[in-house]
Amino acid sequence: MYRVLISDPLSEEGIKPLLEASDVEAVIDPALSHEELFKEISTSDALIVRSQTQVTRELIENAPRLKVIGRAGVGVDNIDLDAATDHGVVVVNAPDGNTISTAEHTMAMLMSLARNIPQAYHQLKQNRWERKKFVGVELKGKTLGIVGFGRIGNEVAQRAKGHRMKVIAYDPFLTQEKADKAGVQHGTLEEVLQQADFLTVHTPLIEKTKHLINKETIQLMKPGARILNCARGGIVEEDALYEAIEKGKIAGAALDVFEEEPAIDHPLLSLEEVIATPHLGASTIEAQENVATDVSIDVMDVLRGGAVKHPVNMPSVSSEVMEQLAPYFTLVEKLGSFISNITDGALERVNVYYSGDLLDVDTTPLTRISVKGILKRYIGERVNDVNAYKTASDKGIVINEQKSTSTKGFTNLVTIEIETDKEKRMISGTLLNGLGARIVKLDEYSIDVVPEGHLIVVHHTDQPGAIGRVGSLLAEHHVNIATMQVGRTNQGGEAVMVLTVDKAVEADCQDQLGGVANIHQVQCLTL
Repeated sequence: MYRVLISDPLSEEGIKPLLEASDVEAVIDPALSHEELFKEISTSDALIVRSQTQVTRELIENAPRLKVIGRAGVGVDNIDLDAATDHGVVVVNAPDGNTISTAEHTMAMLMSLARNIPQAYHQLKQNRWERKKFVGVELKGKTLGIVGFGRIGNEVAQRAKGHRMKVIAYDPFLTQEKADKAGVQHGTLEEVLQQADFLTVHTPLIEKTKHLINKETIQLMKPGARILNCARGGIVEEDALYEAIEKGKIAGAALDVFEEEPAIDHPLLSLEEVIATPHLGASTIEAQENVATDVSIDVMDVLRGGAVKHPVNMPSVSSEVMEQLAPYFTLVEKLGSFISNITDGALERVNVYYSGDLLDVDTTPLTRISVKGILKRYIGERVNDVNAYKTASDKGIVINEQKSTSTKGFTNLVTIEIETDKEKRMISGTLLNGLGARIVKLDEYSIDVVPEGHLIVVHHTDQPGAIGRVGSLLAEHHVNIATMQVGRTNQGGEAVMVLTVDKAVEADCQDQLGGVANIHQVQCLTL
């Protein structure tokens, strides 16, 4: 018998697979004290939680029988993933269960925002019949801008089209072909902002999306446009939104999420133009049942040794494979992160080539890690070694792995090539005996760079003074150069300069570097 502890409230209908399983003893107690939780977990094979239970390293270390942790929902912020991986505990979640619920809630907020429904209802409850005050706008013919075109964004688009809205979408993974298939217009972020009468965001909250809708981006929008956020608090900069509504730039906003929750007495709630709900996107009977069912099935599959639909962390691998591949883990992730951060366009294909010492080894785990490094730029920590392939597949990205006997003079060589709808870029790396990981080639340029820290990639024409001008400008901004590598194919032609520096380069410094004579492109990244 497998003992499964459920320490947060879950839909009873959703956990039926557990309750009806002949080999599972389900212990349901969402009111456990800290001490009681530690006692119960010590004899449990599985733990299922929502967001209430904090699954800490200490708790995991107190669970010698624990094989799997299930999160009935998407976010795993309350679970120490590193600790789970260290102890060979698989973590699973349920990312699909609330798709329809959130999409429908977005549409409900969209229509309520357009027709002032909450405000009118509130006035009516105050015995005030004010028809003239709440004149709304029709959705027909209006443009809905969607930032983030994953499962939820796509579902919102199909519903908006049913209201005969025009839909324009931006997503780093969205190609023209995918947009055509979905029946929406493909646009850049700027185009979506400029054309939207209503703007809705459906992205994860990562470094690149935090305050994506801010004072500057709001200025790109039409006067009188409206903004919705039913995704994650923090994507919309709340102070900037408040100011834009106060000044009349933005006609209104509908918010289901806030940076800090519960958002009681939030300044935005004082504005008549703002409607809000207390994070209800996934709060439907069906969604709660779906996430509970999905995670229950995955937990049982792990316990029984079957395939897992939604793994979150890296499963254990054999000691033999680990011994051979472990030295390459950091190298391939850094290579993927490097090339991803300097490539423009919607990602379509990833090719990974191995040679030398890796020729006769199962390199699938390395490819997964390299794909994780690539996708982290777009998705953040939601992508990991286990779900990297599925995430890429869901986005329509083709993954190809090949091996070659050609080592180009190196004992081992890993080459990652990524193709987007705009360009193709390539990076190669190796492990040097006693010296560790090195980037040895970027596109057609041979270089020798340690893949770590703050880096600047400068594409320039090979002319006297280019290096000196870059060094002088960095010095003016108090940026110290640690190392510099220059690669070129021929004298006086195109070249690349890769610098490692002691601190991150600020945007104005990067802009000034881009304006230096004979410099064509400057890209900054941190590995």
